[in-house]
Amino acid sequence: MGVDISALVQGTPLRLTDLAGKAVAIDAFNTLYQFLTTIRQPDGTPLKGRDGRVTSHISGMFHRSAALLEMGVKPVFVFDGKPPKLKARTLEIRRQARETAEREWKAAVEAGDLKKALTKASQSTRLDDGMISETKSLLDSMGVPWLVAPSEGEAQISFMAMRGDVWAGASQDFDCLLFGTPTLVRNLTLSKRRRVAGGRTVEVEPELVELERVLAGMQITRAQLVDMSILIGTDFNRGVHGIGPKRALKIIQELNSLEGVAAAGRAEVPEGYTDVRRIFLEPDVTEQYSLGWPGANDEGVRKVLCDGHGFSVDRVDSILSRLRKTSKSRSQKSLDSWG
Repeated sequence: MGVDISALVQGTPLRLTDLAGKAVAIDAFNTLYQFLTTIRQPDGTPLKGRDGRVTSHISGMFHRSAALLEMGVKPVFVFDGKPPKLKARTLEIRRQARETAEREWKAAVEAGDLKKALTKASQSTRLDDGMISETKSLLDSMGVPWLVAPSEGEAQISFMAMRGDVWAGASQDFDCLLFGTPTLVRNLTLSKRRRVAGGRTVEVEPELVELERVLAGMQITRAQLVDMSILIGTDFNRGVHGIGPKRALKIIQELNSLEGVAAAGRAEVPEGYTDVRRIFLEPDVTEQYSLGWPGANDEGVRKVLCDGHGFSVDRVDSILSRLRKTSKSRSQKSLDSWG
């Protein structure tokens, strides 16, 4: 989930077509969880292939990646690596919440309460190693680059954006801002609808969040944004009881840092805050990656989707045909520009 500073961050509307020609590093796990959460039957059952295996993730990734490529966007997906030790508590809480939701989902189905069943099913979403592996195979076949971060995916995304290797990072989490991404794309969705807490769906539009503008609006530095977030609570520490985003901002504006907060006795500064601060300001990232979009290997895509999960060959080939036409059109325009 990341830190919740949504009340303090204002993005600007963005059309997906505005991303044409631009490379965007996308939070892979964030994206896959979206698909697994939303692509479900009315009773909450995820989409499955003829062999009974879940296909919500692979279906969503295929259609979204294809749509972005058709628009001229250059996606690169970044997967999480080994989580920091300080994230263990958060991961355990999430695991327990999923198990509870799964039990409540089954009970709701038995009771015939489909609305509750759908809500609880979404909250019980799991992403396993098999799903991750076949997603990577699909991306390879589609000619879409991906990499595994040494640790947090948002940290790697931000590093790539700061280097200028991608134009922006894309994630629903605001942690990318704490990690330093200059530009963050949120609501990178084709449906313009997103399921939120309680099972409701809301209308959403893609938006661009610029770190420089966010910091200027708050009148703080990025390091102070990190300190403010530690007071609120992050994936790596418990926040201070009674301190939300607005109060945390005010405290940091007045006292400059967590050291200043501790010295003034304004709040009990979270234990081990320097380690949390280091995760955001000195993240574990890698320079070992290469980006390229060579085009799809049709046979490879069919092997993953049609042979592996029983997807319709005609439907898959229809999308692949559009991608070939798009690629050919762009290649011709590129040649014409040299004429």
